[in-house]
Amino acid sequence: MAVMDAQNPLLGETTCGTLLQKLQEIWDEVGESDEERDKMLLQIEQDCLDVYKRKVEQAAKSRAELLSTLSDAKLELSTLVAALGDKSFLGVDTVKASGTIKEQLAAIAPALEQLWKQKEERVKEFSDVQSQIQKICGEIAGSACEQTGAPAVDESDLSLKKMNEYQAKLQELQKEKSDRLYKVLDFVGTVHDLCAVLGVDFFISDLNEDKKQRLHKLQELATKLIDLWNLMDTPEDERRLFDHVTCNISASVDEVTVPGALALDLIEQAEVEVERLDQLKSNRMKELAFKRQVELEEIFAHAHIEIDPEAAREKIMALIDSGNVEPTELLADMDNQIAKAKEEALSMVDTLVAKTRAWEENRGITFNYDGVPLLAMLDEYAILRQEREEEKRRLRDQKKFGEQQTQNNKKPASAQGQPLLDQLNGSRSTGKDGKRYSMSLAAPANFVAISKEDSASHVSGTDPVPASP
Repeated sequence: MAVMDAQNPLLGETTCGTLLQKLQEIWDEVGESDEERDKMLLQIEQDCLDVYKRKVEQAAKSRAELLSTLSDAKLELSTLVAALGDKSFLGVDTVKASGTIKEQLAAIAPALEQLWKQKEERVKEFSDVQSQIQKICGEIAGSACEQTGAPAVDESDLSLKKMNEYQAKLQELQKEKSDRLYKVLDFVGTVHDLCAVLGVDFFISDLNEDKKQRLHKLQELATKLIDLWNLMDTPEDERRLFDHVTCNISASVDEVTVPGALALDLIEQAEVEVERLDQLKSNRMKELAFKRQVELEEIFAHAHIEIDPEAAREKIMALIDSGNVEPTELLADMDNQIAKAKEEALSMVDTLVAKTRAWEENRGITFNYDGVPLLAMLDEYAILRQEREEEKRRLRDQKKFGEQQTQNNKKPASAQGQPLLDQLNGSRSTGKDGKRYSMSLAAPANFVAISKEDSASHVSGTDPVPASP
């Protein structure tokens, strides 16, 4: 290992030579053997090599980082030059390729700084031009109020050629805007001249007439919607989707002041919904009519009145398919039939009460059915029947006046409110004395069963009398 064997006479620095000489003196004084001295010198030399090696590795790493930085700088330079279309910087990376890494970085740095500044200025120019283009396009299309923020600039192409294209487009739009403004001013002048000749504010009168026509159209559509909703039992949540249509059904022209309340797209939306409901009306009509027909058949069945259900259903189908009958009229007619049938069923009950009382007066005993006084059962049935009818009438009135959530307020009919003949088919009832009685089909000892023909005799005019107990 080469060592310096003298101390620096100028600076008085401690060198490797002076340190090695000092070490030799100490070894001589201690009496260290040559073998130990060689071993220590080899260790010192290895330590020095390790230090040099680390320094070389650090220098290599630093060089790699500088090369990476230089490569990124060259790539960024090329990208900026391509985006700006500026060919004056194309030779920078080749001119300084033979210099040191730091010299090349020093040469590229000013160019990058200048190009970045130029790019920022060019982006601002593009943004200004595109904003003007966007604004004029919105004004021409009538949607200037819908603009949201500045337009996005494509930073991959900021060349002067692209800028010239935008400038040309802007000039074209500015000319179109100017032409349109000239036409508008010309029309305004014509309107003013006409108003002066006619002595009226013609422009405003025309707008008022248009407002009247649109309001009338919207109110017609709202009326149709409500009729269809009522006919088809449309849920309230679906109806609320068109509150902005139905809210003006009875408004005057002066009362409609909400912006967009008479917009053409709103009227078109209502027309589409009316058309959709009209298409569904036929199927829904059949469903509602058959539902009422089933209710009517059940009433007749309980009253032991024979009808021809198939013929009735065919007649309903024919009426709906022909389109010659109004849906509301058909359903109202069926509701009337149901009401009459219920009255007839109730008057069967009245006849049975009268005959039972006559039977009891003639014989001086109570007419029991399954151990229960029949008159008590009939009186209770009549009361429950009346309560149920009043509840249904109340619910119908609520629906007629448009109260919300009528369907949710309806309660299922009580078992005690079922027709008498339902109770006689196995249900249980509670008498006025608070006891519960089983309505089995087993006849009591003092009861002679009334035949089906006799129970329906009020239809044909016969007058059956309970048999003797």
